[in-house]
Amino acid sequence: MSWRYFNPNPVGKNVEDCTVRAICAVEGMTWSEAYHLLCDMGNIVYDLPNANEVFRAVLRKLGYSRHTIPNTCPDCYTVAEFCRDYPIGKYILGTGTHVIAVINGNYYDSSNSGNEVPLYFYKKEND
Repeated sequence: MSWRYFNPNPVGKNVEDCTVRAICAVEGMTWSEAYHLLCDMGNIVYDLPNANEVFRAVLRKLGYSRHTIPNTCPDCYTVAEFCRDYPIGKYILGTGTHVIAVINGNYYDSSNSGNEVPLYFYKKEND
């Protein structure tokens, strides 16, 4: 269980597109496919593609359900620990300011976010 560098941006930019990157990782989409999916939903609900409402709607459409992280240690439970506790499945973690893809116990991001503290997660159902 470890960090896997992941930046599917076609020109290598690291531009606050963590929602796009996370969807790419868990769904096997290209950056453009994930970006357009978010933009299309944003157009439907009249919000920006990285808005929480848009992101949540896209994940529900893709078959994800939202769960909260137990509040036993709200400031010390990390992404790396989540990966240890959930070694099987596809997840998207939200920290409040960042989104991280987790696949079978490894976290995929453009930087090592293993020490960040997740607040909630989405789990891919029936996968």
